[in-house]
Amino acid sequence: MDKISLELLKQIANLEKMPKGAYNFRLDGKSVEKNTTANIDIVSKKDKQGIDIYIKENTKNQSLHIPVIVAQGGIKDTVYNDFYIGDNCDVVIVAGCGIYNCTNSLSEHDGIHTFYVGKNSKVKYVEKHLGIGNENAERVISPTTKVYLKENSFLEMDTTQIGGVSYADRNSYAKLKDNAKLVIKENILTTKQQVAKTKFKVDLIGENSSVEVVSRSVAKDCSKQNIKSIIVGKNKCFGHVECDGIILDNAQIVSTPEIKAMHIESNLVHEAAIGKIAGDELIKLETLGLTTEEAEEVIIQNFMLN
Repeated sequence: MDKISLELLKQIANLEKMPKGAYNFRLDGKSVEKNTTANIDIVSKKDKQGIDIYIKENTKNQSLHIPVIVAQGGIKDTVYNDFYIGDNCDVVIVAGCGIYNCTNSLSEHDGIHTFYVGKNSKVKYVEKHLGIGNENAERVISPTTKVYLKENSFLEMDTTQIGGVSYADRNSYAKLKDNAKLVIKENILTTKQQVAKTKFKVDLIGENSSVEVVSRSVAKDCSKQNIKSIIVGKNKCFGHVECDGIILDNAQIVSTPEIKAMHIESNLVHEAAIGKIAGDELIKLETLGLTTEEAEEVIIQNFMLN
């Protein structure tokens, strides 16, 4: 990898060298580095681009890295990754996509990920997206995530759009069985003319299943964001969605909640708040010597991290 690709890898996966454990690195539409372990096997698909990941039951305290780098203009990369996670596992999966584009041609990566999580398993999935290069170059990242949680399983999905992505269309769908829990933490930053769309749909079909969605978004300049959440309670269950946004300049944020209670003991809650940065917060930081721009950046960074 060249210097730019290595810098992108550091930003999206916090990697400066090859990690321990299993990994699959994808560069410009091709798998370039792969390593398997005794408990985590990575198999290339034969019928389309992508990999099948098999994590043996009782695998504990292990990690898997599957970052993607697009370092050229004019590349449209679509990849299908399926994760088969056995019972009684405890693993961390680090993904992410970085695009460098300084051309007039569009660069795009679409990752279609499907998770089959076994009984009593715990999975943390971390995904960061970043675009760099010429300001007017098109960088598109549109992931699709499907999650199927078996009994007593847990998945935390931590996704972040750091910046520089001209267009994103995220779609996430999940089905939860008895006592399964899904936690989604999303952070999105858009600037300039960028557009970001997000849609969550979660079916709580198991008894005592639960989902918690926390979305933090910041829209600057003339960017646009559209966030839609759909929670369907089909059993005794709990669902909570919290969408908070900060809007600046001439940006737009649309948040659309949809909660469907289809069982007498389903308990579903949605909270949404969108607004500008409070003036008193700016004044407080400015009295400490920060410029208005610096004060806004501090507030935004703290908001996105909470």
